[in-house]
Amino acid sequence: MDHAITHRVGDIELSVLTDGASEFGAELFPSTDPAHVDALLKAHGETAVRTNFNAVLARTGGRTVLIDAGPRDLFGPACGHLHDGLAEVGVTPEEVDTIFFTHLHPDHIAGTITAEGRPVFPNAELVVTEGDRAFWSNGIPNAPETLQQWQQLAQAVLAAYGDRLRVIEGEAEIAPGVTALPLPGHTPGHSGYRVSSGGGELVHVGDIVHAPHLQLQDPEIAVAFDIDADTARATRKRLLDQLAADGALVTGGHLLRPAIGRVVREGQGYGLERA
Repeated sequence: MDHAITHRVGDIELSVLTDGASEFGAELFPSTDPAHVDALLKAHGETAVRTNFNAVLARTGGRTVLIDAGPRDLFGPACGHLHDGLAEVGVTPEEVDTIFFTHLHPDHIAGTITAEGRPVFPNAELVVTEGDRAFWSNGIPNAPETLQQWQQLAQAVLAAYGDRLRVIEGEAEIAPGVTALPLPGHTPGHSGYRVSSGGGELVHVGDIVHAPHLQLQDPEIAVAFDIDADTARATRKRLLDQLAADGALVTGGHLLRPAIGRVVREGQGYGLERA
């Protein structure tokens, strides 16, 4: 299986790197009737809630930028293929000079450190949003064990890169032609980004959609991973409506391969047309 799909936006070359895939149980959508989940899956000819774990490599203005880094070995042998994808596009870990995290959840950051906590990308600067840096760096009151483990991993990643850290807020520039796009709710500092070059545009929607066959058709469906489900739901509905109106290319952290397309209106919800 190949792990990389490359697309150009003006002068910027983007490669979606599929780190791996998994399936979600209906219990991860706790506010949604399982029968509704089943009906949406059936309408798409699906029998399971499939998801992908995607990173993106952007080559822009002489920079080599990795956006998110997959879950490494945290989810078993079906994931952890980030380096296969990098090899397919001819990039070594040493050549990556910038890493941007859409947020600090494990499936986006674990690939940047070894199991022993050493940095995988020796020459890279980390770029993180202040909202997520603050949330995961400080104590989370009464956090359940899983959230405590996620916090420990986030702190280990930040520590591994030490002073190679750039903290941004709002629609700040990540690299030439790549700007952050705040999308609050999933985490306090959750962000997508906008790629603009030569009159072309692509929007990375972050994690506003974890289960494409469910949350595009019914944006009301929340996932258990959302820190603030109500805000995440409002963000998802606003952005999908905007994307369907303006027709920009989109990609995202959990969209299924080929993971690049355009949001279109379908009935009461939305779908994704291949680019």
